[in-house]
Amino acid sequence: MLKLGILVSGGGTNLQAILDAIASGRIRNACVSVVISNNRGAYALERAAAAGVKGRCISPKDYENRDLFYQALLQELQENGVDLVVLAGFLVGIPPMIVNAYENRIINIHPSLIPSFCGTGYYGLRVHEAALQRGVKVTGATVHFVDTGTDTGPIILQKAVEIREDDTPQSLQRRVMEQAEWQILPEAVSLIAQGRIEVNNGKVRIKP
Repeated sequence: MLKLGILVSGGGTNLQAILDAIASGRIRNACVSVVISNNRGAYALERAAAAGVKGRCISPKDYENRDLFYQALLQELQENGVDLVVLAGFLVGIPPMIVNAYENRIINIHPSLIPSFCGTGYYGLRVHEAALQRGVKVTGATVHFVDTGTDTGPIILQKAVEIREDDTPQSLQRRVMEQAEWQILPEAVSLIAQGRIEVNNGKVRIKP
């Protein structure tokens, strides 16, 4: 059984997508061991409680420095036996000490087709504002492994979403979530739980 540690800062819609996929059997051989938020008021923690899943707030504000915060975060993951860390809208950078401890075992969902509109400063509505400003015709979402860069790890899955002429950043964000993020994040977790993902030379191969 693959134990998931889900890190989230806000509402937790991607967390809910994973919880629903586990409940429906779309994701098999996996369970959510712990949900961790850096934000004590995150609705994601309420979603965890409603699902009977352990929820924890570990905030940088509660520690004298970032190193102590990162150590507490890593310790929480390890104490809960986490096999796969899922960044589901976690607005805190993951340091090398955690990346190295969970090499090719941390995945992230990003609301664009990487390498477009990604990297430092591209998160939340900013991604969709940039896509609309640039006038691209297609956007989407990407699930990738996390390395020591920002949105630079091996790509697992991507799904495209067409942009409409009347889109606003808010309407585009919602459609990308519904049509892409909530689909491919559970799918990626399922593939990993089935042992169908392997990484060679920085590229992901999905085994049949």
